[in-house]
Amino acid sequence: MNKDQKITILQDLIKIDSENDHEAKVAHYLQELLKQHGIVSHISDYAPDRANLIAEIGDPTSDKVLALAGHLDTVSVGDESLWTYPPLSAEIHDGSIYGRGSADMKSGLAAMIIAIIELSEANVPLKGRVRFIGTVGEENGAMGSRDLTKDGIADDLSGMILGEPTGGNVVYGHNGSFNYTITSTGLSVHSSMPQDGVNALTNLVKFVNAESTAFDDVKPSPELGPLVHSVTMFHSGDQVNSIPGSAVLQGNIRPIPEFDNQHVIDRLNEVVAKLNQEDKVDLDFKVNYSFKPVISDPNSKFVTQIKQIADDALGKPSQLTVIHGATDASEYTKSANQFPLVVLGSGGWDQAHRTDEHVEIENYLAVNQIYKNMVKSFLS
Repeated sequence: MNKDQKITILQDLIKIDSENDHEAKVAHYLQELLKQHGIVSHISDYAPDRANLIAEIGDPTSDKVLALAGHLDTVSVGDESLWTYPPLSAEIHDGSIYGRGSADMKSGLAAMIIAIIELSEANVPLKGRVRFIGTVGEENGAMGSRDLTKDGIADDLSGMILGEPTGGNVVYGHNGSFNYTITSTGLSVHSSMPQDGVNALTNLVKFVNAESTAFDDVKPSPELGPLVHSVTMFHSGDQVNSIPGSAVLQGNIRPIPEFDNQHVIDRLNEVVAKLNQEDKVDLDFKVNYSFKPVISDPNSKFVTQIKQIADDALGKPSQLTVIHGATDASEYTKSANQFPLVVLGSGGWDQAHRTDEHVEIENYLAVNQIYKNMVKSFLS
């Protein structure tokens, strides 16, 4: 496949609006592209207008499987008037393709699918299988990877590359992500008689204050750094002259392997239980979703192998690093099967979710080469 064809495929993908709840068009586009090149794939419907995509090439009798995985959804484009170029136009300027999802992560998807097509058409002998996994909903709950993992998609994997934007650098670990809700129940009365009610807002503020120091004893991870925690949303009251009878907040925590999601749950339960012992305090704690931290051995054969391949393709040393976001890896690694995993894709991590998101064409093409060469090396 030539350079212009690869660019066109990425532009086609960017032009498809696949904001959460609308991934099916991407799945069907990629399925048709694979079909044109003689590769069978399977659509797994999640909901109306939402679908996962699975494809595989290689030796069907082999038990060695390398997964190339990514998500089909994007975040919202936001305020289009703030974009220099229309966010779904996939325009090329100064060697970069602009648009929502160009970095996060349609360039990764395109590079993976093209790698599979090129390997197939070149009849590269593979001592194993390459499995493409494209999922719904990574940007809002990771339900696609969660359901596929429950169905066994990762139970036979020997390794995985996730195509989130890293600029071709090798990410061997990332924090978890933990979202929760605290609800405070009080008794609403007229604000002239606060003694007759229970101010839910005041009681919820007690949690905010307690949360601010609740993790002070947690030591930083040698690999991922400190556990990060924040209260990010707060709502209470609907009228200024009424004592609020309810108040709700949400928070986000970035767990580390040494103080993982279960430790976070236990700690928040302790904070809530202690506050609930106070007079007229009624707090409820709910977990919204929980991505666990993920880490691979940076000195493992898998990681060192792909780093060398990345160095060669990029024409310079790639970085071996970690990130503090979360990915579908948190779901795939819930499989009882243990396998090495890295995150490596095109476009900078700093381009994700931002206005004027873009990816450098040369970086996109280099990452496509990394995928191909890693498949050939790993399955040789």
